[in-house]
Amino acid sequence: MTSQLFAICFHATRPEDLGRFWSGVLGWESAGGPDGDVALLPPRPGGFRIRFLPDRTPRAGRNRGHFDLTSASPEEQRRTVAKALGLGGTDLDVGQLPEEGHVVLADPEGNEFCVIAAGNTFLADTGLIGALACDGTREVGYFWSRALRWPLVWDQDEETAIQSPDGGTKITWGGPPVAPHTGTNRLFLELAVPADADWQAEVDRLISLGATRADAGEGPSGGDGGRASMRDPDGNEFSVRRTR
Repeated sequence: MTSQLFAICFHATRPEDLGRFWSGVLGWESAGGPDGDVALLPPRPGGFRIRFLPDRTPRAGRNRGHFDLTSASPEEQRRTVAKALGLGGTDLDVGQLPEEGHVVLADPEGNEFCVIAAGNTFLADTGLIGALACDGTREVGYFWSRALRWPLVWDQDEETAIQSPDGGTKITWGGPPVAPHTGTNRLFLELAVPADADWQAEVDRLISLGATRADAGEGPSGGDGGRASMRDPDGNEFSVRRTR
């Protein structure tokens, strides 16, 4: 049994505030968790959640991944930007050119995201979150395609992208140059293994594909009977949990 993408997670200084911002931008329903975390619930069955986990560690550098939000029209792009700014987002200059058409913003904790211009064919029919766009190698794109069993929908010039067979948000990797991995990523993927499946066998499968354990000193179950902290071939942290 392959693990599923359960959530895209953000370490957050103020999870409730960040959850409120993204709930307002995306229109997703939010729910509080038992440990001070906040989750945004997917609008369609089988989709991933967005989770904001309490963490006071200072942010260091730019995230290795960001959301690309889609627009059906120039007016919708302007509305999305205005909504984000009204909720506490800020304009961000990362060297983008006016003719590129997308608007780069940051949420209230500095997490970057883009609002893409209308007419982007690569992100057509993906939904509001068109892509999780990541800094990463071709190897890591191949790893995640095999890990999630999502087909490659782009593989050219060392850039890769995958998408669930059911459609929806794509995950993309931009190829070299890849910035060095310093510190813990503020954004990471959380995978879930069904309660009736062999959790350890799935962890072993991910290792066979090129992942490594980040919690090797905590025993075979990561110390809590069904959760492991791992790293993909580019060193990005991700977690694997057993669902209840």
